[in-house]
Amino acid sequence: MDPIRHPSYASQPTRDVRAWLLLLVTALVPGGVQLLFGHRRWAKISLSITAISWFLVLIAGVIVLISRTFLFTIGTNPFILTFLTIWVPVIAINWAVCLFDTLRRIRIVTISRRARKRFVAAFCALLLIVVGPLAWGTTILNSQRGLMSDLFASGKALKPVDGRYNILLLGSDAGKGRTGIRPDSLSLVSIDAKTGKSVIIGLPRNMENVPFPDDSPLHKHYPQGYNCGDECLLNAVFQQGEQHKDEFEDPKTAGEQATMDAVSGATGLEVQYYAMINLKGFENLIDSLGGITLVSGKRVPISSKVDPTTGEHGPVKGWIEPGKQKLDGFHALWFARSREFSSDYERMVRQRCVQTAMVKQLDPATVLTRYQSIAKATPGAVSTDIPSSQVDSFVDLALKVKSQKIESVDLTPPRITPSQPDFDVAHQLVADKIEESSKSSEEDKGAFSVPGSDLSAAAGVDAGLDPNPGSGPQLLAQGAGDTSADNGEEADAKAICYVP
Repeated sequence: MDPIRHPSYASQPTRDVRAWLLLLVTALVPGGVQLLFGHRRWAKISLSITAISWFLVLIAGVIVLISRTFLFTIGTNPFILTFLTIWVPVIAINWAVCLFDTLRRIRIVTISRRARKRFVAAFCALLLIVVGPLAWGTTILNSQRGLMSDLFASGKALKPVDGRYNILLLGSDAGKGRTGIRPDSLSLVSIDAKTGKSVIIGLPRNMENVPFPDDSPLHKHYPQGYNCGDECLLNAVFQQGEQHKDEFEDPKTAGEQATMDAVSGATGLEVQYYAMINLKGFENLIDSLGGITLVSGKRVPISSKVDPTTGEHGPVKGWIEPGKQKLDGFHALWFARSREFSSDYERMVRQRCVQTAMVKQLDPATVLTRYQSIAKATPGAVSTDIPSSQVDSFVDLALKVKSQKIESVDLTPPRITPSQPDFDVAHQLVADKIEESSKSSEEDKGAFSVPGSDLSAAAGVDAGLDPNPGSGPQLLAQGAGDTSADNGEEADAKAICYVP
């Protein structure tokens, strides 16, 4: 008699082995047991699902070995994510149904009492191991699909300009009780498209007379720059875009496009994309990350509202004390925005510290363990015109950025006076810093090739906070060659804050 189909005629040890063997076959090849018992139609469907799944995994694995970017394509392409969101539950259901059908065919009563408990425990564990991750994966895939659809734009990917991507980061003050959007912080991140070496260019929000490129719709309104008085500041350009939105390519993002044009004119770099985060969204996003860690060199006040009759803040409601701090969203927002008892330029340094802390601490482990909360917080916090078709290459580029030291330059006094800026000098400062960054990138490559070299010194995200200074979050006025002044200014910045 066949002991597989007719276990009652087999010996007890044979029946025990039969049970374990059938369970193993189903675990590895769902549908195999059903084929063995002659249910060909069922087996054909189950085995087809299994074969297609293993084939897709094999093909994806081979392509990923050839090109790492394809892995990010899988995780960011809306069409692939939609397919996987449907296909993964199919795999889970097929596996679970085959497992229970196999259990029925095994007939637990045929297993010896000694082996029965172990078998049931193994079956339950296998069910959890197989179905649990697939169910969790389906939830993550669906969240990722929603995130990609809600956050990123459609359209074609842009090529780097002079080998670099230039992305404008805006911190908007849109929120309860505020009318219109006025970017509270403006930073331009210039990234080498090959190496990931980055330079963050800080722009004061009160910069006046910003010029517009010739092809900007606002150029015809302000051919000599945005020079209509003390109220015509860089952070007011957003509202100018809104007022002339019909003249822009996309009226819905006219304010963002106008600000991108102004920053291009101020820095001499073509800005391809923007990413804007609002105040409340920023707070929620930091909380979804589990907070950020940095070191504050000074007490930072949590201020009361401004009295409209006097123009002064009410009594301080609290303080962020000096020293190493783990900040939640509320306190991180105050650390980045507070300017009572300090200057706009000191606040720019603190904002840089917060940016760097987020880059440094947004690691894969954090993303995986907190993905649901991050995905939920991000669409309400961030808006961008980066197209979904370019996200995969940008994720790959972001990993390179994370492994590099971030350089920075702020267009602030003494070289750049916001009320009367010399944009030729500003352009030269930016160009010199980018050239210096490119040279240091080549030196880093050489350092990696030297046996015994300090890899952590050669590459590491840093906000000018290294005990051996090389570039700080606020480089006020120096060219690429004047490192002694750079180091002094870096020490000043570190006295304000740094990321450990």
